[in-house]
Amino acid sequence: MDKSRLTPSYHNEEQGVDHLSNELAVQQIIQMLDLFSNTPFWIKDREGRFVYINQALIQKMGLKNADPVIGRSDIDFCPQHIAKQFIHDDKMVLAGEHITERLEMNLLSNGEIAWFSTSKRPLINKHGDVIGTYGLTRHIEKSVCAFGADKNLHRVINFISHNYMAELKLSDLCEMSHLSQSALERRFKKHLEMTPLQFINKVRLENSRRLLIESDLPIAMVAHTVGFTDHSYFSRQFKRMFGELPSALRIEVSEG
Repeated sequence: MDKSRLTPSYHNEEQGVDHLSNELAVQQIIQMLDLFSNTPFWIKDREGRFVYINQALIQKMGLKNADPVIGRSDIDFCPQHIAKQFIHDDKMVLAGEHITERLEMNLLSNGEIAWFSTSKRPLINKHGDVIGTYGLTRHIEKSVCAFGADKNLHRVINFISHNYMAELKLSDLCEMSHLSQSALERRFKKHLEMTPLQFINKVRLENSRRLLIESDLPIAMVAHTVGFTDHSYFSRQFKRMFGELPSALRIEVSEG
């Protein structure tokens, strides 16, 4: 492992995050997470700047090495609505929140948007201070294929990803996959750690967050657009997944 990537150069010392490279917590995390050759992971400082990324993330971003990334933030690489989502999440994690296996949109190296399951944690030093964040993510459809799932399951995942706004019936998904309801649910739980209906719900919620950030649609219209028919239910599910109400996120976005 090249630990030199942990000590980026900045224009002045005040901007630097070199102190992170000396933290025992950082070294311990890297030693473990560097083993995940097919799982992108990263470490950021408190300002959201990348301090370290592994080879899997370098490849995902379509880069040759980490140099263009170190010291920069998501806003430099991602579409605005995705970058704002990441920045918002980082603030929550810095405040002590844990994000575990949450479905979210992200970019592939070819620029296409795909679904990833992401976990993030606050990085805490030996004094108990939060000095940054770290996380890892996995490409949903790529993971399904990697673990030997059949094409029928892949077809269902792809169909949901592109038709989440419509009325989706479990019976139709079973027919599409040529599987019984119990068999389809078992495969979803095995490969995605959730049921088909939970996957549909998460896809809808993530798209609702995208619309709340990048559009001026009323919240009720956002809920309807992504497939929710009950506004109150939508708000409860949104808060359960993201830790705040849709109205709170909209206020944060408007305030910059």
